[in-house]
Amino acid sequence: MKFSLTWLKDHLETEASVEEISAKLNAIGLEVEGVENPADRLSGFRIAKVLTAQRHPNADKLQVLTVDTGEGDPLQVVCGAPNARAGLVGVLGMPGAVVPAGGFELKKSAIRGVESNGMMCSSRELELGDDHSGIIELPADAPIGTPFAEYHGADPVFDVAITPNRPDCMGVYGIARDLAAAGLGTLKPIAVQDMAGSFPCPLPIRTDDPEGCPAFHGRVIRGVKNGASPQWLQDRLKSAGQRPISALVDITNYVMLAYGRPAHAYDLAKLNGAIFARRAHDGETVLALNGKEYTLAASMTVIADDQGVHDIAGIMGGEHSGCTEDTTDVLLEVAYFDPERIGDTGRKLNLTSDARQRFERGVDPAFLDKGLALLTQLIVEICGGEPSEIIRAGEAPQGTKVVSYDPALAERLGGVAIAEDQQRATLRALGFASDARWNVIVPSWRPDVDGAADIVEEVVRIHGLDNIASTPLPRTDGVARPTATPVQQLERKVRRAAASRGAHEAVTWSFLPEADAAAFSDGNGAVWTLANPISEDMKAMRPSLLPGLLSAVRRNVDRGASGLRLFELGRRYLRGEGGHSDERLTLGLVLAGEKTPRGWATGKAQGFDAFDAKAEALALLAEGGAPVDNLQVMGEAGPQFHPGQSATLRLGPKTVLARFGMLHPALLKQFDVGVPVAAVELFLDAIPARKSSGFARSAYAPPALQAVKRDFAFLVDAALPAADLVRTVKGADKANIVAVRLFDDFRGAGVPEGKKSLAVEVTLQPGDKSYDEAELKAIAERVTAAAAKLGAVLRG
Repeated sequence: MKFSLTWLKDHLETEASVEEISAKLNAIGLEVEGVENPADRLSGFRIAKVLTAQRHPNADKLQVLTVDTGEGDPLQVVCGAPNARAGLVGVLGMPGAVVPAGGFELKKSAIRGVESNGMMCSSRELELGDDHSGIIELPADAPIGTPFAEYHGADPVFDVAITPNRPDCMGVYGIARDLAAAGLGTLKPIAVQDMAGSFPCPLPIRTDDPEGCPAFHGRVIRGVKNGASPQWLQDRLKSAGQRPISALVDITNYVMLAYGRPAHAYDLAKLNGAIFARRAHDGETVLALNGKEYTLAASMTVIADDQGVHDIAGIMGGEHSGCTEDTTDVLLEVAYFDPERIGDTGRKLNLTSDARQRFERGVDPAFLDKGLALLTQLIVEICGGEPSEIIRAGEAPQGTKVVSYDPALAERLGGVAIAEDQQRATLRALGFASDARWNVIVPSWRPDVDGAADIVEEVVRIHGLDNIASTPLPRTDGVARPTATPVQQLERKVRRAAASRGAHEAVTWSFLPEADAAAFSDGNGAVWTLANPISEDMKAMRPSLLPGLLSAVRRNVDRGASGLRLFELGRRYLRGEGGHSDERLTLGLVLAGEKTPRGWATGKAQGFDAFDAKAEALALLAEGGAPVDNLQVMGEAGPQFHPGQSATLRLGPKTVLARFGMLHPALLKQFDVGVPVAAVELFLDAIPARKSSGFARSAYAPPALQAVKRDFAFLVDAALPAADLVRTVKGADKANIVAVRLFDDFRGAGVPEGKKSLAVEVTLQPGDKSYDEAELKAIAERVTAAAAKLGAVLRG
């Protein structure tokens, strides 16, 4: 929320500087995101007087001016403004000044062959208004040579971040109240004058939706003259980032920003019959003030008359009944809307506004009459007119509540001892009341205060959060117990393993363009999409981590990277049973471009292949505790991968722990990646949990006898996965065989067509005695018999 120092001083009697105010706001929990001083933007602009004005010798629409800057000799300036003339006092931008509207620096230059030493400025160029018809004309007695910022009275503007639990600070008055409670000044009372109506309200006002709109107050003011609002009002709206429109509209915006009370003004001539709050009809439409048409649903509250909808209640008015320069009679609406209904409507319509931000956080239900009185007073003072009697339809909810409080909680919960009388004074300054037994009455503008802990927060933040001493949390004696969950421990192990193997961790968005998400969907093309996305390019929840990594590959390759090893650990989002979102812990890894660069020793650059991806998958699964010796290599990894160059790693036929391989060229083209990419996805949630074997590991006991190694070469079908042979041989004699390693895959002379020769090294570990020839022969026969079940024949 933005507001100027002058606006703040309308409500707070203080002599504090901008720096002191900023520091105090931060100290009491209202974070100052920035302070903008317009004087900085107007640096280099000064008041100057035009001494002479002559026609430019080379341009009909330009004049050559001599300008008195109050210092030294007059300057020559070329100007195209039609109102430039001798005797005019205006604003001169000196060389070196930066024009606020364009952001360009003024320099001494030649314009059509005539030297120009700066620029006479218009209101629009200095962002002081929309007038660009001519240069600024100041009073004749304006002091020549004075910096324009000093003469104009540049007003610093605060930009304060208001947390969602503080609706009372969505108005300048609420912020002033907090500063006064913190000792930075005195809060001024709201100067409001109740104006009695001089005639009955000419149209009925009611609420037909007491749940969505419990209270609806309104009155008519006839005989108003709508036009430009006064300068003081425009200045305050501009400091808040609002564009002045007309007096009637500006007044409603001013009351909203000053007191956190949204309201709306209707042109009475555009209403038909009664005005009332009701539920919308399904399919009903309304053209809002932002020029967009919205289709409404029966769950939404609207303000309507006998012919149709005029207002999306609490969010935005309709264009049809808005006030214009021709408005002479106006209906004021000040209502209370249910915060949940407002929030739900805004999300469904994807429509936000200043009014919605306040209503969905909770406006003060006790400020209806006072808000209507403020609006009436300002409109009559600025636009004239005669107010009618007030109609009050419905009843606002009771905004106050009583909380039982113990002042000792300030020390127990807040960590700082505060005297009871000081606590009472703080609460009183914030609008709370308390009796002798510390029953605290919460003011109606503080819906966020529900219990004693909230009272502690109020007392402590005004006392000063920086006054609380840092105290370490208590800890038990001895060695600290581990607090990481098994899933967190798994994440840490796999992350460290991937990094230790030379991969760089990437962090990408969980949201994707729909086309990218569809390319990695579960096969039916359905992906999770957000109802209210950050942007259209972040609309779908990622079903895989690979799209984000491919985008990272593209960015790095486009910037000259020749070889990449990237991984990411995160969640992918799938459709679970019943259509519910299912989050799965996953590790994605991509190997892109060159595996080894070209060189005199290695020759041409070498790229990655599917076996590199498989090696990474097995290594990371092993680090994650998966039984890699029992895994099976099965099938294709999916349509995203190159046919014949991918596979899955499974524990049994159904449990998929990983998929790996070379990505399909068509997919790489879709992601605009110009290098081959090998990819791995590890489904960490599928890794079976290890059975607990106690706190301590068993003692290491090396074998007493040396291991024996035997080599076997088998002829098998060319399509048989080597891993199947290795697994089968290892299971042939579990008592003696401790390891099996493939060391040769030969296809060529001496090997029949459609066959291949696989050679494995079998490691045997004797127990209490060495093997004799008969035992070794028996083991070899068991290995041969087991391999024969796969159709393998021992080569002679």
